[in-house]
Amino acid sequence: MSELQIISSNDALQALNKSEIDIQISTAKQYPRNIDAVLSNIKRFATMDEETAEDCFYALKRGYGNDQTLIEGLSVRLAEIFASSWGNLRVATRIIGNDGKTITAQGVCHDLETNVAINVEVKRRITNKDGKTFSDDMQVVTGNAASAIAFRNAVFKVIPKAITKTVINEIKDVALGKANELEKKRASAIKWFEGQGVTLEQILNYLEADCLESIDAEKFMTLRSTANAIKEGTTTIQETFHQSEKSLTEKKTEMRTKKEQKDNEPKLL
Repeated sequence: MSELQIISSNDALQALNKSEIDIQISTAKQYPRNIDAVLSNIKRFATMDEETAEDCFYALKRGYGNDQTLIEGLSVRLAEIFASSWGNLRVATRIIGNDGKTITAQGVCHDLETNVAINVEVKRRITNKDGKTFSDDMQVVTGNAASAIAFRNAVFKVIPKAITKTVINEIKDVALGKANELEKKRASAIKWFEGQGVTLEQILNYLEADCLESIDAEKFMTLRSTANAIKEGTTTIQETFHQSEKSLTEKKTEMRTKKEQKDNEPKLL
């Protein structure tokens, strides 16, 4: 009589996952990606229209006063386009921690052709400025945002920038659109921010623009990319425009101090 062997559910799951990955790696080796076709697909999907191209970038400012730095990058939407076009890729995200103050999301990206796997973690705060924990619904929203960012970061760590950077400028050109459409697009972006409680004065301060008409194509791109960063959870309205307000206050204080110093200087008769 043969001996009955009991296999635990964990062992069975690991064996199933290993078998599944082995099959996917074998399939990837049989049907390797064509880099020219990959780049062509990325460009085709990302430049289908101006709105899609605009969604491909994010921007945010960090620091205060003269030490402010504009950080620009590729958005979650573009990461989705890259991942689907790159092919032979396994990407997964999950929430791995919630300590009542922050939520931690994990993103894993595995290139089945090169057998390169990257694991990244992203933390997002779930307390407001007063230290009060977000509601359950807001924690879910924050967790989804953290997962999306973890997905983006993992994908762009696996797909080499040296290969894909060639299409970025072309996507930006489409995002900027035609010069005669700038006024309409600028008005639409400002309307969105005003709907989030941001005033035109705050927007001009953030962009370091003197007036509405001085928001040129480059500044509009920064504004639109900032909206993307807010939508995907990379930053928030409060973080973005609170810093700008503090920067404006510092500038005014600096100018007032210089004026007082000049007024107090001894005058030659």
